[in-house]
Amino acid sequence: MPSPKAKNNAGRSPNRTPSPHLLQRQGSDPTSARLRAPESPTRRRGSNSASASATGPQQQLPEEDCMRLNPSFAGIALRSLLAIDLWMSKRLGVCAEEDSSWGSVRPLMKIIEISGHGIPWIAGTLYCMWKSDSAAGQEIMLNLLLALLLDVVLVGIVKALVRRRRPSHKRMDMFATFSVDRYSFPSGHATRAAMGARFLLTHLVLAAPVRVLVLLWAVLVGLSRVMLGRHNVTDVAFGFFMGYFQYSLVEALWVSTAGLQKLLGVLG
Repeated sequence: MPSPKAKNNAGRSPNRTPSPHLLQRQGSDPTSARLRAPESPTRRRGSNSASASATGPQQQLPEEDCMRLNPSFAGIALRSLLAIDLWMSKRLGVCAEEDSSWGSVRPLMKIIEISGHGIPWIAGTLYCMWKSDSAAGQEIMLNLLLALLLDVVLVGIVKALVRRRRPSHKRMDMFATFSVDRYSFPSGHATRAAMGARFLLTHLVLAAPVRVLVLLWAVLVGLSRVMLGRHNVTDVAFGFFMGYFQYSLVEALWVSTAGLQKLLGVLG
């Protein structure tokens, strides 16, 4: 006699479909199963690319944001250099105000500042050229005058192009300023000190102590620009560099007395 278990197995059809209530309860609906079936990687990549292309113009970052997210090495180095420059300039501006840590030295620094100004240099050169009784002396003073005028023009052009503002801790009490002097880069005092020192050491016969004093004066002029808060360190450093090579340009364009008299004769 067959067992009850065998009867139950024999009476169950192998292709029997579960009841709808059972399918709904178990979540085994074929349609929903197909929807829940994991998609293939290829199909997912295709759908992602299609959605990205559909929303690409809306989600694309601006070009300047991409540049900020991917800065170049040169940009990072430049910003780091400028940060160090501003930090050093503020630390060295020890007599920018009377109540600064070195405020008592401020009057002396202002005297050194005036000694490197363009107006005393041009006026002194004109006076020496007028008082000179030798053709050689007049020739030297004439070329020094041309060098000072060239320095004013070149520094003014660079300042107008770069347009770097002066340090925030400055005090606007400079001697005889002009419109272009509101800009900081490069330091005109530094260019004039470097060019003038090289000019004097080359064309004047000076004793060794005097030559040392000329070099010391040039360094103090540049240092006074930072200590008074007039310029940043890089303004003075580039000014020394620019003034040193300006003298080479002056030597290349040297005007002799004979050449000047010939030029005046042609113009007359």
